[in-house]
Amino acid sequence: MKLSRLALAVALLPGVEVFAAEQELPSMLITSARQAEPRAQATAANTVFTRADIERLQARSVPELLRRVPGVQVGSPGGVASLSLRGTGTAQTLVLVDGQRIASATSGFARLDYLAIDNIERVEVIRGPRSSLYGADAIGGVIQIFTRGGKPGIKPEVRLAAGSDQTFQRSLSLAAGTEQTRVHLGASLDESDGLDITRDNRGADRDNDGQRNKALHLKLDHQFDANWKAGLSLNDQRGKNEYDDAYEFAPGAPQDEFRVSSYSGYLDSQLTDIWNSRLEMGRSFDRNRAVGSNYNDGLLETTRHSAAWINRLQLSERQQLSLGSDWYEDRLDATTTYQEDSRDNLAFFAQHSFQSERFGTELGLRHDDNQQFGSHNSWNAALSLPVGESQRWILSYGEGFRAPTFTDLYAPPAWGPNPDLTPETSKTYELQWRAEFDETQLEAALYRTDVEDMIAWGGTRMENISQARINGFEASAARELLGWQASLGVSIIDPRDRNSGRVLQRRAKRSLSLDMDRQFGAFGVGASWQAFSQRFDDSAFNSNYESERTTIPGYAVLNLRTSWQATPELRWEAKLDNVLDKDYHLALYQREFANMDSAYGYKEQGRTALFAVIWNPSL
Repeated sequence: MKLSRLALAVALLPGVEVFAAEQELPSMLITSARQAEPRAQATAANTVFTRADIERLQARSVPELLRRVPGVQVGSPGGVASLSLRGTGTAQTLVLVDGQRIASATSGFARLDYLAIDNIERVEVIRGPRSSLYGADAIGGVIQIFTRGGKPGIKPEVRLAAGSDQTFQRSLSLAAGTEQTRVHLGASLDESDGLDITRDNRGADRDNDGQRNKALHLKLDHQFDANWKAGLSLNDQRGKNEYDDAYEFAPGAPQDEFRVSSYSGYLDSQLTDIWNSRLEMGRSFDRNRAVGSNYNDGLLETTRHSAAWINRLQLSERQQLSLGSDWYEDRLDATTTYQEDSRDNLAFFAQHSFQSERFGTELGLRHDDNQQFGSHNSWNAALSLPVGESQRWILSYGEGFRAPTFTDLYAPPAWGPNPDLTPETSKTYELQWRAEFDETQLEAALYRTDVEDMIAWGGTRMENISQARINGFEASAARELLGWQASLGVSIIDPRDRNSGRVLQRRAKRSLSLDMDRQFGAFGVGASWQAFSQRFDDSAFNSNYESERTTIPGYAVLNLRTSWQATPELRWEAKLDNVLDKDYHLALYQREFANMDSAYGYKEQGRTALFAVIWNPSL
């Protein structure tokens, strides 16, 4: 697990000054191989958003940013952010913040919607399994989030914004440093009354469902000399998230009081000309206290301690070998008694890569030893073939697995836990094509993922009962067109339960994302268009009713944005989302009252506006 990857990238670029290396980082990729490498050489399909991209797109959350990635679908059923990467489930994608796993060990969900985007420098999305490097949960891929670091001098920033639904956003940050020491300190407070996500107007469901999120960020990096560096990172989000109760008559306004945080430190050393060694330690924290709910009152809190030792050996100009070990321990604190409240995982991994003018290879193996489910081996292999100077073909194979969560294994008996569950496993076969013609960057991929022993409800308890097959195609294109910066992403998937033949629920089979941006001197304008095909949901209220397929219509959303750099220190921004006020939903919820079943769609956000001013005073 990599912490402060910006600093690591610098360490792997010999003879380059810190600041210059940061400027070159957009052409590098870190998450794919757990070390800095040119994006053109990375074997994994990937998407990267830099800080400049975040500001140009005026993205105000990580889920909003991820909707642009081919193969990524983001939803918010019941106010809980869901994520599907290449047709897999939310818990089948590994999410890291500065190298720390942030997903809850009870639900398996990483609350990306809680992360303050004002404190984020870079987001890397790896599409396809990476369990051979990262272990559990990386079946669909890996999302790596890097927080902002310091810069030479003193650079403060103030951002104030206001918009629809009584939305108010405030953030303050300070980036400072010398050539040896960099520090970034940031704080933010976001508040919104939100909207009423349900449509039945019963009980406590009549009110809007708001959110309050306050965040604090600190990153410190220090270069002792040419060979030694160290750093610390702190990222903390806490607040409340309101939602509608699942029952008709709730006692009040239910809400979750949450906290998502991570703390980490690293020591990096270039021990010899060919050997770089890095030691990392960290702690992540996921806390959720439900208040005012009929069925879910109580505390669920997981704490994860971790350590990693990672070594990179430059065997020759063309060969690299990575060797390392990971350890982490999960601990649970809950109002409801669980049969077990802790487990640990120890792993060792190795990966060899070779690059020549005619071909490249990559081969990796990881061995995990988990306290609950024992030993597991994960492989990956890739062969890349350059065609001329502008094309590259990549053929790859990767394995993934997901460990059962505390809730799956140890929850109270009434919840149907099963301590004999085994991990879900996957095998992915993929063919990629990358090319650049006339300053147009093109990428396409065909893949198939087979998932075995999917963990699902077996009628009385959780079981390893399901098998899934996901066939997919994705493509992207980017270029400047008549002065416009354009990027297009397309995804087609066929995710099916192999036992029933049904399409997996809440997955759109087709999706498209288009971004267009242009600068007219100090003025910038942009538009985004995102479209998704229909999807299916199961409409049965509980296991006493036969599950029926309900079609959720497809939809398309148009967003507009503009900016004005009034002075070198002052910038104005405005955005209008869902311009056509499209009424749509991504998931159903069920109710039972008066001996009747009813299925309703969770309402998504209608037309909203947001105005912001950003001040960067010169000191």
